[in-house]
Amino acid sequence: MKTLNTILLGMLIGSTVACGYSSKNYSNGTTAMPAIAQLSPGSVTAGDPGFTLTVNGSNFASKAVVNWNGTAQTTSYVTTGQLTIAVPAAAVSSAGTVQVTVTNPATSGSGGMYGGSGSPAQTSSPVTFTIN
Repeated sequence: MKTLNTILLGMLIGSTVACGYSSKNYSNGTTAMPAIAQLSPGSVTAGDPGFTLTVNGSNFASKAVVNWNGTAQTTSYVTTGQLTIAVPAAAVSSAGTVQVTVTNPATSGSGGMYGGSGSPAQTSSPVTFTIN
């Protein structure tokens, strides 16, 4: 009887491993946090005309959005390390500072047999843009 129990236990373990239940090779849809390394230009003078702001960094999703003082802007994706936005003259009409961040959108789960949780939207740390 002990031999039979050992054989059955071995078969149970073997079938479990063969089905992949011991493997944790799955994706939960998480993405890396976006990070801003540099803004170009780094500053402008109050009253300057509108310009294109280039945001250089890392981990930018293809649908990432640049936020200008917390407001999402129409964003052009260049690469995973570069985004651009058009800043209108009205946004730089007076001296001050603006907080610039990048937000990667939320991802949905994979929807596999056990579902997937995806990941929430992720926003970079702010970088200060100066209007002199």
